[in-house]
Parts: sequence; structure tokens; C-alpha cells
Amino acid sequence: RWTAAKKQRIRDSRIQGTQLLSESLARLENGPKTFITASAIGYYGDRGVTLMDESSTAGQGYLSDVCQQWEEASQAAESAGLRVLRLRIGVVLSRKGGALTKMLPPFKLGVGGILGHGQQYMSWIDLDDLVDGICHLLKNEQTIGIYNMVAPNAVTNKEFTKALGKVLGRPTIFPMPAFAARLAFGEMADALLLASTRVTPARLLHSGYQFQYGQLAESLRHQLRK
Repeated sequence: RWTAAKKQRIRDSRIQGTQLLSESLARLENGPKTFITASAIGYYGDRGVTLMDESSTAGQGYLSDVCQQWEEASQAAESAGLRVLRLRIGVVLSRKGGALTKMLPPFKLGVGGILGHGQQYMSWIDLDDLVDGICHLLKNEQTIGIYNMVAPNAVTNKEFTKALGKVLGRPTIFPMPAFAARLAFGEMADALLLASTRVTPARLLHSGYQFQYGQLAESLRHQLRK
């Protein structure tokens, strides 16, 4: 659960760390030419079914505020002439950690299910595509600015639940109502579990990147070795 102290730690770690790096690099005479900073698709906030690309406006709320300040913290590097890449990363699917590994225990036990009404969009990306996408941008010196690091096919929570259950060969008939999620996770439930953020990687695709795992089922099978 998010306490006021934890929210402040989240904010400080992202913003102060990025600002320190940005300002330090800006002072170097023979430093790197490119600075890559990561924020998140939380920048866009809870926007329902609206499909958003890099030109879309910021949303409202705590996560959006953090992401906006996070990106602004790299301004010193940009002002000093560095090529700054600001990555807005979606839900990263990996068997080694993150959101997917937290979902696996209940799903493997056959007690997984949709969250809330299940119609909220989840913009995801396979870990391998995230790493390869960053390498692609780093090598392509013409790229600069904001890039959404998500797969081209965002899915609803209901679609994700069904896909994960199918890959694992388990039923997904035990939903978690919105009120239960809020009781368990407080404010974080609305910001991370129940919010709908439907994002497309328009600029990444335009730059020529080709996804290895553009469909959810193939990403899940890849990560879970199915």
C-alpha cells in the first residue's frame, strides 16, 4: 500500500536520481552524447478506451505527476546538447520479476481472475522487446525525444486474464471486485490495477523497430517457456 512516506520515496528516487545524472553529464566536457531516461505510461493516467501515442497529453493524478517531473528532470542534459531519449515504459512481462511473477501464484493455483470489471486496458511489453528496443534507439542516432515502450497490441484485463490462464492451462473464474482491490491495496489499486491506459508505440514503429513478441500469447509462452 502507498503511504505518504512511500509515495515521497517513489517521487524522490525517480526525480532526484535523474536530475543528478542529467546535471552531472551536462557538466562533462567529453561526456556521452546520448542520455536515456525511463519514465512510465502512467504519464497518461486513467483514460478509458482512448488510444494514446507520444503526442497525447498528460493525465491527472499522482503517477502522472511523478512521470511528468521525472521527464523534466533530464532537462539539463538536453540543454547541454545531449541527445535525450525519454522512454515511457508499459507493464514489462518477464519470468524473472515484476508484475507477471506476482500474478503467477494465484493463476497457477487456478484462483486467478479479472480485476474489477476487466475492461481496463493494459499496455504491456515483453522484456526482450524492451531491451532490443532500447538498443535500437541507442544505435539509431536520428531518434530523439519521447518513445512509448509498449507492444503494438494493448489488451483489456479480461483479455490478459484469459490469455494467461490459457497458457498456464488453468481456469480463471475467480474475479477480484474493485472494492476488494481497494481494500487490499488502497490508492495503488486505482492507479495501477483498475486504471485503463491504452497506448501505442507509434514513434518506435515509425523508427523501424520490429517487435519479436507483438502478440500477448506469444510473449507469455516465451517468458513462461510454454
